Amino acid sequence: MNKNIKKFMSAILVTSIAFGLAACGSGQKAASGVESTQKKDTIKIGYLPITHALPLYVENELAKDNFKETNLELVKFGSWPELVDALNTGKIDGASVLIELAMKAKEQGIDLKAVSLGHRDGNVAVVSPHINNVSDLKGKNFAIPHRLSTHNILLYKMLKKAGLSQADVNVIELPPAEMPAALAEGRISGYIVAEPFGAKAVAINKGKVLLQSKDLWADSVCCALVLRDEFIKNHNDSAQEFVNEYVAAGEKAETKDGQIHEISSKYMKVDQKVLDLSLKWISYNDLKIHEKDYDELRNTLIEMNLSQNPPKYTEFVDNSLINKAK
Repeated sequence: MNKNIKKFMSAILVTSIAFGLAACGSGQKAASGVESTQKKDTIKIGYLPITHALPLYVENELAKDNFKETNLELVKFGSWPELVDALNTGKIDGASVLIELAMKAKEQGIDLKAVSLGHRDGNVAVVSPHINNVSDLKGKNFAIPHRLSTHNILLYKMLKKAGLSQADVNVIELPPAEMPAALAEGRISGYIVAEPFGAKAVAINKGKVLLQSKDLWADSVCCALVLRDEFIKNHNDSAQEFVNEYVAAGEKAETKDGQIHEISSKYMKVDQKVLDLSLKWISYNDLKIHEKDYDELRNTLIEMNLSQNPPKYTEFVDNSLINKAK
């Protein structure tokens, strides 16, 4: 009787172990099955509907279906303060943004990294038809979108080159969309802003180009693609995939062909003539942020008393992703 009980208990033990091993095997298969169907990372990128963010539009239209790691979600904003607030509070993972605003956020403790430029050149000083040179702007109203902007720096350099200072003109901040109308109505005598708003006034003969950014500051740094550092660290494969396609989108944008015009029209409501002008002035070649260009920006911000301690190149610029982009 005791021998039979022992045999019975041994059989139960062997059976239990066998079932346990089978269950473990099933669990491993289930886990691997979940892993293989795991949802992609979603990367939320903020933007304003301007020509300077064109690589984002191209990437979203042509490349997002090719992503293996990532779902790209573009988030449209109506103003820089709205976008920066969302970026600083982590509501979005990155943005195409005025680099000076991102630098200020970094200076204030928000851990952002600039991983690429949005464009090169593409900023113009547009003035009333009766303004023939920079000295004619003395005592006049001149608009910029934000004091912390490359547009303000370009105005500073333009006036300095002509022997004037910003005290010689009445510098006002205006929303970009209001600038063409303000110029046409005579409320301002000129402005520098992101495209396509400069081209809008020129296309309807209410303004003319006085100088282009390349005339004032070669290789100027303006809009940049920034990512929250925590996203880069925690989702590095997704960040790399996103930047890979972003660089490729910039190369495609530089062709400025019919497909690029078609894509642009989905994100910006502009006439063909306006878009043609805007794209004529801008470049999407070589979107890497170079140290000498960044240092000039940083030094000028200090010179203009716009920032006391802007982040250094090594603190703010992360080229690790763009260096690996194919």
